[in-house]
Amino acid sequence: MSHIIDIRSAFDESQTEIFQQSIRRSLLSLGEVNDLESIIEWINKKRENTSVKIEQTTFSNMDQWSQDPIQGSYHHVSHGFFRIDGVNIQTNYGVLENWQQPIISQPEIGILGIITKQINSTLHFLMQAKIEPGNINYVQISPTLQATKSNYLQKHKGRAPQYLEYFLSPSKKIIVDQLQSEQGARFLKKRNRNIIIYVDEPIEILADFQWMTLAQIQTLMRIDNTINMDTRTVLSGFPLGDVQSLDKLDGLPTIQQEFLKSELSTESLYPNTQLLAWLTELKTMYDLFIDRIDLRKVNGWVFTDERIHHVSERFFDVLPIQVSIENREVRSWNQPMVKPKQVGVCCFFVKKIDDIYHFLVQAKMECGNFDILEIAPTIQCLTGSYKSGQVPFVPELEKALEEGTSVLIDTFQSEEGGRFYGEQNRHIIIDVGSSFSTELPPRFTWMTKAQLKHFIQYNNLINIQARSLLSLL
Repeated sequence: MSHIIDIRSAFDESQTEIFQQSIRRSLLSLGEVNDLESIIEWINKKRENTSVKIEQTTFSNMDQWSQDPIQGSYHHVSHGFFRIDGVNIQTNYGVLENWQQPIISQPEIGILGIITKQINSTLHFLMQAKIEPGNINYVQISPTLQATKSNYLQKHKGRAPQYLEYFLSPSKKIIVDQLQSEQGARFLKKRNRNIIIYVDEPIEILADFQWMTLAQIQTLMRIDNTINMDTRTVLSGFPLGDVQSLDKLDGLPTIQQEFLKSELSTESLYPNTQLLAWLTELKTMYDLFIDRIDLRKVNGWVFTDERIHHVSERFFDVLPIQVSIENREVRSWNQPMVKPKQVGVCCFFVKKIDDIYHFLVQAKMECGNFDILEIAPTIQCLTGSYKSGQVPFVPELEKALEEGTSVLIDTFQSEEGGRFYGEQNRHIIIDVGSSFSTELPPRFTWMTKAQLKHFIQYNNLINIQARSLLSLL
């Protein structure tokens, strides 16, 4: 079972309050080791000075990949990393009960890890300026360690990822340690280990790394496509302390204090047991059957040497890509990548119920989900689906965006750049106000931020889009 470690289990009683104070200072501090302006300048210089060459090639020219003669799947010659498979999906969820598609199969569990340390009594996070071939702007802020199992076992014949030894050490102090799902529409039952550790000892800071506070990271999240998906999912599970923290954070803007109150409050519209029963009952109502099929014969998709695409030119393409990037474990390679046809929308509606912010969530099925349904944002779709009129609550979203007064957050955030090419989702959080009804369709319910953070502790309950949105708060 994945979990957020009780801070008291990582520290003795005298250290716990000191650690919680360092979290509070981190939430308020925009400059300790590095000021925010110098961090932004550092990122921009990395983008300007990094040599990146990304070219579309052909599947037949990908010398590091092979095609299965029976199933048509593409796999790395080492049989590590991932495969592109064809799948047939059957379900009684939604209006479409059967379809076929390509999907990324990556059964190995990677590590997304962040090292933390107290510096000047303030908790700092060791972040990496990482280059990924699919990143918008190429360089984005990633965790200290972001590596597939194939990477850290060096199946690519390159060097091991930096700081790997800290996460494999049995003596590390663990703050967060979870198995979290990836994008269920593109990955087949994919999970990564999300881990945050604490170090006391001096640590060498390598060229592509810098210490940052929580306030700095959250400020950078408001800049489009700057903090990568892996950082956002890891930080979504970070524990901010206890209820007593509220009266010690009056330096925060009012809206941040309100969301912190939602995270630390024990009050809610529905108890956790009722919410878990709601999700469990829905899981028993819906079926999801997935069968692997010949990739070359996936119904509705066109297979050529240049790309794999849907006949309607919707959804996504699978492209063969040739990559050359400096400062990587391997500097030149080729691989398939998924390129979206449209920008996605991920949106939370929030409203105060008994003076506590609640989030409107849905139980959403995606074909690659580990356990049929996961808790997702109020609206999660491609812009094409969004405009089709088939997604609940879109009229309310359109009205709020048009008026603008209730929009709390509106930014573009990238998907993971190692598998997805130039993919971004519009992240929106909207206060729908007291007049918005608490009565909802059966697959929707209200949860506080505390409840969402509680459910993040367990495997396959909160999807990656919801976690990404939560990290912005």
